[in-house]
Amino acid sequence: METFEYLGVLISVIMGLGITHLATGATKLIQNRDDVRFYLPHAMWTANILVYILLIWWTMFWWSGHQSWYAYEYLFITLYAIVLFFLASMLYPWEMSRDIDVCEYFLKNRLWFFGALFIAWCIDVSQTLIMAAEGLRPVPQEYFLFVGLQLTLATIGVFTRNHRVHLLLPPLWLCLTVYYVLASTLGHIASSR
Repeated sequence: METFEYLGVLISVIMGLGITHLATGATKLIQNRDDVRFYLPHAMWTANILVYILLIWWTMFWWSGHQSWYAYEYLFITLYAIVLFFLASMLYPWEMSRDIDVCEYFLKNRLWFFGALFIAWCIDVSQTLIMAAEGLRPVPQEYFLFVGLQLTLATIGVFTRNHRVHLLLPPLWLCLTVYYVLASTLGHIASSR
């Protein structure tokens, strides 16, 4: 077993638990749909955080080319996985009542949720720069603009309870993410030709 494969097991478990928590929470809401007060931004954030975890899990593969591992590097990428798990955990309570007011729950936890989202992007910047310095992955041209916009969305989410704003944040997040993934993928393909 390679070093990365060994280290990746814990990261995979943590991220897998985040996905499990999202799926379990969404399933409970569906099962109790007659009693639950649905909130569209919450549902969209559930999908977004699922996408985020899957994308970061995928990008962790870039670390497979890293040969000399140090404890701080391992702790750093494990911290990233834990923050992503925390994001998933902020969307659904562990013990969910049948008549949960999802809107109130989401707005009550928005500081923690968007704060964790902000921290996740800060960790992503550090991870991206470390991978670039190690020659594992070049930094895509669009990266810093993309992250700057994501940090702005997270900051807005922390400071507002406005329902219209919260209705706009998740589709903006998803559009930015899809654009970045497509642009960076096409840029990578073009540069490798």
